[in-house]
Amino acid sequence: MEVHRRDAEDAEVEAIGPATTGNIADDPLTRSIIGGAICVHRALGPGLLESAYQTCLVHELRKRGHRCESEVPLPIVYDGVKLDCGYRQDVVVHDMVIVEVKSVDRLAPIHDAQLITYLRLSGRNRGLLINFNVAVLTDGIRRRVLDWRSGG
Repeated sequence: MEVHRRDAEDAEVEAIGPATTGNIADDPLTRSIIGGAICVHRALGPGLLESAYQTCLVHELRKRGHRCESEVPLPIVYDGVKLDCGYRQDVVVHDMVIVEVKSVDRLAPIHDAQLITYLRLSGRNRGLLINFNVAVLTDGIRRRVLDWRSGG
């Protein structure tokens, strides 16, 4: 049964289509993260708080063998000084991918701007913006990449 579930997750991940830039759609790590998010969404459905989805997503990703951290501090360097302004990255997977979890009516441009800023400030280049408050999760996923060809 697990094989069929993973096949269905892969089909849904494929339906998201190409990323903003580069070829992140072929990235096995982001594909696996999206598969985990789909599994969580199937179990819980829409309508819960972001914190519930975030906690369950971290649990699911760890079950799949991924190293995850929640609420990772993101200091800002201003005028040569590192300042803790209270920003937190929702989930960081393998210290490479930022996952911002939302549970909103619809994603807004500010949500994309937040993820892109977090990528830039953290020095990471791959990010996922996942809105769990949708009927079909693939409608609530956005992939973002900064300079994909440089590796990371």
